[in-house]
Amino acid sequence: MIEDNTNSLFPQIIPTERTDRTIAALTEGKIVIVVDGSPDVLIAPITLAESVVAMEDYYVPWLIANYLRLIRLFGLCVSIVISPLYIAVLTYHYELIPAKLLDSLVASRAAVPFPPIIEVLILEISVEFIKESSLRLPTKIGTTLGIVGGIVIGQAIVEAKLTSSVLIILIGLSTLASYTSAIYKFNNSVRLVKYPIIVLAQFLGLIGIVIGLNFLLAHLLRLTSLGRPYIGFYPFRMNMFKDLWIRLPFSVQKENPDNLRPQVKQRAVFDRRSPGPPSDFDE
Repeated sequence: MIEDNTNSLFPQIIPTERTDRTIAALTEGKIVIVVDGSPDVLIAPITLAESVVAMEDYYVPWLIANYLRLIRLFGLCVSIVISPLYIAVLTYHYELIPAKLLDSLVASRAAVPFPPIIEVLILEISVEFIKESSLRLPTKIGTTLGIVGGIVIGQAIVEAKLTSSVLIILIGLSTLASYTSAIYKFNNSVRLVKYPIIVLAQFLGLIGIVIGLNFLLAHLLRLTSLGRPYIGFYPFRMNMFKDLWIRLPFSVQKENPDNLRPQVKQRAVFDRRSPGPPSDFDE
């Protein structure tokens, strides 16, 4: 109810139960809303980069943290475009497929009576059914249902020639990649964003994918979180890139990022110099 655009699929305020994420938000100049009786707090304003920033990144060396962030970012991109690319390539752009791979795809789809978009929708909706039922059931039953149901239904669909085995692999990768985000609310956004792009890929091919991604980018550029730019790239400040999509060493992060306009500019940084003479507490 307090988000800038309540019709957007992307969250402009994120809930969390983690103390370290809450304190990190406060030190960067963000607002934290705490309600008595609720285990969650609300953090705002946020940027799109929050989707790949996990608090575990600050407990490992910065090179490992950057690798993990890039994996999450790549996973989100793959989960959005892999299904539309399958539809566009098989419907309009066969020339993009290598000859050997094309033979495998033709053999896999030889007995499938449906066009690629129907294949994709059958599998995507089946995966959504499995995910929702797994979340609503008790933990032990939900885990078993997710594993057994996925294997049994996937194998049955392939044997019934409703979809190709190649698409099973791609949808499986897309489903796994959609959960790489560090914030669960971003996962829900990715689950819905890809469907309009799937429809555009069916009618316009790769051009439709580009149009869909351009509309998505335009929406993100116009979106704000408590009046602050959601995309997080403007106003352009060099210090905000020290902990945005990648994390540089703590020794160079001496100021809070300026993209959210915090009142406190300086940030506490670990000092490697000599701690000085011992105090009474040390003795």
